[in-house]
Amino acid sequence: MRPAALFALVTLATSATTLAANDTPAASTAPVPKGAYTVDKAHTSVIFRVDHLSFSHWTGRFTHVDAQLQFDPANIPASRVTVTIDPRSIEADNPPADFLKALAGKDWLDADQFPEMTFRTKSVETTGARAFRIKGELTLHGVTRPLTLEARYNGGYAGHPFDPHARIGFSAHGTLKRSEFGVSYGIPAPGTTMGVSDAVEIVVETEFTGPPLAVANP
Repeated sequence: MRPAALFALVTLATSATTLAANDTPAASTAPVPKGAYTVDKAHTSVIFRVDHLSFSHWTGRFTHVDAQLQFDPANIPASRVTVTIDPRSIEADNPPADFLKALAGKDWLDADQFPEMTFRTKSVETTGARAFRIKGELTLHGVTRPLTLEARYNGGYAGHPFDPHARIGFSAHGTLKRSEFGVSYGIPAPGTTMGVSDAVEIVVETEFTGPPLAVANP
């Protein structure tokens, strides 16, 4: 392509991008409402990491996640969430043949016998301007134990012309010991690193949609 033609193409693309950005309507300036919110599955990731031989942190994720949230932005400690995860939805990058099936199988998650993982809030404690600590109960592999997540409210809006419902977003992370839930297969023997760690790091990125945007009467 000739330099002049290339320059013209780049200029046209830049102008179109600028025009599209300028034409994008703004979100509502109304306060984010309190009420019932449902997880936006398309914008939610539940990721876990485990130490593998002390060489790397192997990463997996669950793709079938549902959650319901009662949220009050003016009183975050009053908020409560219930999360349900299908352990058979475990995924990873470039897994060997039948590897994910083994992880969902009897030695690990035993998803046929325990087809659901759940997390339910017990209390929420404010730790910063938008930071908070969620104390809840995780049921995994048929065992229910406490789990604490450090979380952040990333903000939201009451609605947008392209998205006419309230939308809010959160990030959270925590750690559990899988042995406490009866999943001990592959934990290294004392004094070695040959295996997969007992500690499991959890990372959550999520958005929720809530009440419809209130439209003022003309």
